[in-house]
Amino acid sequence: MAQADTTQPAVATPAAERSRFRDTIRSLRHRNFQLFFSGQLISLIGTWMQTVAQSWLVYRMTNSPLLLGAVSFAGQIPVFPMAPVAGMVADRWNRRTIVIITQTASMILAFILAVSTLLNRVTVWEVIVLAALLGVVNAFDIPARQSFLVEMVGREDLMNAIALNSSIFNGARIIGPAIAGILVASIGEGWCFFANGVSYIAVIAGLFMMRIPARQAERAIKSAYDHIAEGFRFVRKTAPIRALLTMLGLVSLVGMPYSVLMPVFAKQILHGDATTLGVLGSAAGIGALTGALALASRTRVHGLGRVVWMACASFGTFLILFSFSHHYALSVLLLVPVGFSLMTQMGATNTLVQSMVPDRLRGRTMAVYSMMFMGMSPLGALLAGAAADRIGAPLTVALGGALAIVGAILFARHLPKIRMETRQLLSEQGLSGEEVTARAAS
Repeated sequence: MAQADTTQPAVATPAAERSRFRDTIRSLRHRNFQLFFSGQLISLIGTWMQTVAQSWLVYRMTNSPLLLGAVSFAGQIPVFPMAPVAGMVADRWNRRTIVIITQTASMILAFILAVSTLLNRVTVWEVIVLAALLGVVNAFDIPARQSFLVEMVGREDLMNAIALNSSIFNGARIIGPAIAGILVASIGEGWCFFANGVSYIAVIAGLFMMRIPARQAERAIKSAYDHIAEGFRFVRKTAPIRALLTMLGLVSLVGMPYSVLMPVFAKQILHGDATTLGVLGSAAGIGALTGALALASRTRVHGLGRVVWMACASFGTFLILFSFSHHYALSVLLLVPVGFSLMTQMGATNTLVQSMVPDRLRGRTMAVYSMMFMGMSPLGALLAGAAADRIGAPLTVALGGALAIVGAILFARHLPKIRMETRQLLSEQGLSGEEVTARAAS
């Protein structure tokens, strides 16, 4: 007599769930990253509060999408010309010291904006100048902070640290805009700026408490120009990194500026107020946090090349759908996959680039990354503001989504050509497992 089949469907055990959770947060076993993580979470909530409050302040004073774009342009364009010098500084000097200096400067600028606003003396041009100064600070902060991650966790946990760093950025993106919407509606924008200034104390304190082993910074044998040029040559001659950063630059130019036009959607399209703007920002943040945590749960880099183009195509698709929505609930729901897709592409790109680059070139390569990530975005913000004045915000955002889809298609077609070089670069950096390297660019 045939025996009954007693095979049971596979069920995730509590031990397996704990193991998956430990994989997701594994870089938090490092004390230095624990300090960084907790400090950044507090500070970034303040940063998002200021971002939302500043946008609302400018739009309330001017009612102009063009000036919204101008403020965003001023705040990010300094990254483009300054990043090459900042990358050289990050490779030649102590990265923790650089980050302490940049965070302190950001705190001072936040307090200046807070005082000016609370005294009712703020003007749009003052906001633009302060945004530009913060952009200069960020130009030095981004390459140093991104390169500093490997010193906190080591290469084995770098991918997880990048993803968790993105998760706190986007976790704050959920909380910060919601708080800002409530505060702006009740007591005004100035207190959001003040809270942001106070929040920097947490991350600065954490940086001082770290115990970082001495790093052999690159000696200044070459001239500054040659040192900077070496980083650009590496990116230009390394096809996988060049392709990833080109794709990142395109999305930053045509897709990311949708967030600059959020006040227009909140007020004119959805007929809401600052609270509406905060909820829209939080919805995108929920999606982005989910994407960051999904990347954090990965233990290997295989398949990330495919993730990049699929996420970009998804981002463009949902952005187009959002642009045509005139219903508040639907708009909020559509921004969740918009945030998820954008975060997934950015995080996967960051992980792949940092996995392929040698440490001595890390600061300069991340400087080019910041040029593509933040340097192209202000150009897009200015163009989006100008276009929205002429053809309206919905059509402007839809056009950006369509161009992102075109970029995803082109990247997907180019991907097979760079598979072998990706495999070699990962192997050189110690990621030589057969499955990892063979599928890294697939």
